Amino acid sequence: MTARKIIIDTDPGQDDAVAILLALASPEELEVLGLTIVAGNVPLDLTQKNARMVCELAGKPETKVFAGCDHPMVHRLVTAEHVHGASGLNGPVLPEPVMPLQDEHAVDFIIDTLRAEAPKSVTLCPLGPLTNIALAMRKAPDIVDRIQEIVLMGGAYFEVGNITPSAEFNIYVDPEAAAVVFSSKVPIVVMPLDVTHKALVTKPRNDAFRNLGTQVGTAVAQMTDFFERFDKEKYGSEGAPLHDPCVTAYLIKPELFSGRHINVEIETKSDLTRGMTVADWWRVSGREANALFIGDVDADGFFDLLTERLARL
Repeated sequence: MTARKIIIDTDPGQDDAVAILLALASPEELEVLGLTIVAGNVPLDLTQKNARMVCELAGKPETKVFAGCDHPMVHRLVTAEHVHGASGLNGPVLPEPVMPLQDEHAVDFIIDTLRAEAPKSVTLCPLGPLTNIALAMRKAPDIVDRIQEIVLMGGAYFEVGNITPSAEFNIYVDPEAAAVVFSSKVPIVVMPLDVTHKALVTKPRNDAFRNLGTQVGTAVAQMTDFFERFDKEKYGSEGAPLHDPCVTAYLIKPELFSGRHINVEIETKSDLTRGMTVADWWRVSGREANALFIGDVDADGFFDLLTERLARL
């Protein structure tokens, strides 16, 4: 089987870190062409550093990391230190990264890569705000038809919002960018809160990470120990949702997930619902479907995959 070529667009974040680790541990299925970094969970100077720390944790310092946009297209940046800690990667104590940050801007790397690779051979995997992806589309419209697929974490329908009553964080930070992406006609797979809230890091699942007895296993357990303190109190759940690894798990084992092809529009105007993913789950709008909106996951299978792959690092 030929590995699928991907670009991970990310704003690490503990769950972003786990998603990156899963991808780097799965070279048979995924060829990571590069990590493009955006401001989101924390500002860009921290997200680009965190991405390099994660690559070094994985023992993959040859991975190319490109810094991208430090603010959304229209509005000021909103961050989530209240969830992820001041560094964005609180929990484990990781050494300062040694590997270099690439000179090229993330948006230009996305454009150049899509132009250089065969059409429909590169999948974009956004784990944070969609600023880099939207600006690449705006700057180079010719790349849109060259994208194989976009598999992203963002949005919600039944779970409504986690940063406002109606909006999920990644979409809320830059809804104008999200509107560009969702109107692009590129095939899109969405991992919304509706599915990620079913991928809970319970104590036995986190113990399985820790019991790997490796630096990666211990670090992942410490990451989830840190951010679950917020989510368990907020949601009253038995563990914290592991959002972003759903993207990479889907690329490796799509049979773990199920959803519907529906229309998804992004609200950009309303003060009350700015950043809402208006997901036509019941297909009542008559609008054309533009996304596979995932609603369910085999959580045990998901965590079995994650634990097995993390053990490789």
